[in-house]
Amino acid sequence: MSHVTTPTPTMRAVSQETGGGPEVLKMIETRRPEPGRGEILVRVHAAGVNPADWKTRSRGEFAVGTRPPFTLGWDVSGVVETVGAGVTVFRPGDEVYGMPRFPHPAGAYAEYVAAPARHFARRPKGLTHIESGALPLAALTAWQALVDTADVQPGQRVLIHAAAGGVGHLAVQIAKARGAHVIGTASAAKHDLLRSLGADELIDYRTQDFTETVRDVDVVLDSLGGPNWSRSLRTLRPGGILISILPPDETFPAIEAEAAGVRAVFMLVEPDRHGLQEVAKLVEDGHLKVIADAVFPLDKAAEAHRLGEMGRITGKIVLSVIP
Repeated sequence: MSHVTTPTPTMRAVSQETGGGPEVLKMIETRRPEPGRGEILVRVHAAGVNPADWKTRSRGEFAVGTRPPFTLGWDVSGVVETVGAGVTVFRPGDEVYGMPRFPHPAGAYAEYVAAPARHFARRPKGLTHIESGALPLAALTAWQALVDTADVQPGQRVLIHAAAGGVGHLAVQIAKARGAHVIGTASAAKHDLLRSLGADELIDYRTQDFTETVRDVDVVLDSLGGPNWSRSLRTLRPGGILISILPPDETFPAIEAEAAGVRAVFMLVEPDRHGLQEVAKLVEDGHLKVIADAVFPLDKAAEAHRLGEMGRITGKIVLSVIP
């Protein structure tokens, strides 16, 4: 006789009661969520760690106003446990990945996540959960910036700042898959890796000023902000676009860009089933490789944040929820 195991009503999760340093992240036992209408319950195998995570942790508040206690995290790779009423696109046992609810809390630093089914897609074939857990937020950011916003075309010139970072190393490959000429800024130690990912030109930001050598660019993807915004405008050809993935402040050069005959826009990544499916195709066709530079168990989330805040990671940091 076969036996069906009943999932425990509780789960482990990483929570915080206040804003502050990485030490505010604590392991807790909490109630396992239940999927509502149109939702799925995912048994989380891996959760990616992103700059948005440690910025939210430090601030002690989500951008949408949610305050502690809360659980961080948006990147999810795992297996569908149960489906809510009305869900037809997934069944229990399906392997999925996604970036649910962003910028609202999703609670990915946990053993289970319940979220809208269409915030997920089937996990790319050939990847481990660690690798697919590193993908959603960073890959969707790059995809939505370069494809949906800029509509990069073959032969166009694309400048990607912080090209070896979480978003950057994926953006290099997505732009290349679109047929672009890709220019990246990164420290010299990361140039060989970026060449292997398809970058055509590389600038060592520590010893070179990109504004002196880079010209006639169609698209700039910027994750640095501040003075980099205005400086990047100088590289654009008429009709070009600067896409910032950092929220604008008083230094954002929208008016300056318009006067120069170019555009400067801020793009916020959104949950995107179609984008996830397109990213999975790139992976499965051999055009996109994700680098998980560091992996930590769930109970070491604070250490993962400390490493991330140093700003020296190549690729992504991932939490392994199921070893």
